[in-house]
Amino acid sequence: MSKHYQLDYESPIGIIEIAGTADAIYSILFVEREKIENKKHDDVPKVLLDCFDQLDAYFKGVGHEFTFPYFVEGTAFQKSVWSALTSIPYAKTGSYKDIAVSIGNEKAIRAVGSANGKNKLSIVIPCHRIIGSNGKLTGYAGGLWRKEWLLEHERNFVK
Repeated sequence: MSKHYQLDYESPIGIIEIAGTADAIYSILFVEREKIENKKHDDVPKVLLDCFDQLDAYFKGVGHEFTFPYFVEGTAFQKSVWSALTSIPYAKTGSYKDIAVSIGNEKAIRAVGSANGKNKLSIVIPCHRIIGSNGKLTGYAGGLWRKEWLLEHERNFVK
């Protein structure tokens, strides 16, 4: 059994808890805490430090891609949705319908929305880039205000 590690990142919009093993990240989620519990230190695996640094670059507007290893746990359908989400370019948006069409199941709009909501790799698998087909913001586990902030942040730093 692999040892599990956590590391907190203090973003401009709240604390993000990074969780993983020595080999890969499996969770990057906003947490509703006032202070950091797990600081950056020497015995944190490199993969968590890389994730921390790449999130830091993202929030500074200089990092647009994530290259550290990660893994997702879910059904084949959920994994196909999450994979499709990663094809939405930085500072662009898509809809649940766009994702459903891209995975070859255009009637699965609600199921795509459900899978989107179960994404545990915030920002890296960019579920914040999904908006309603009417152009309005739709739900976001981290809160709509964060989704709006992330979309505006990306628009401000697009190359």
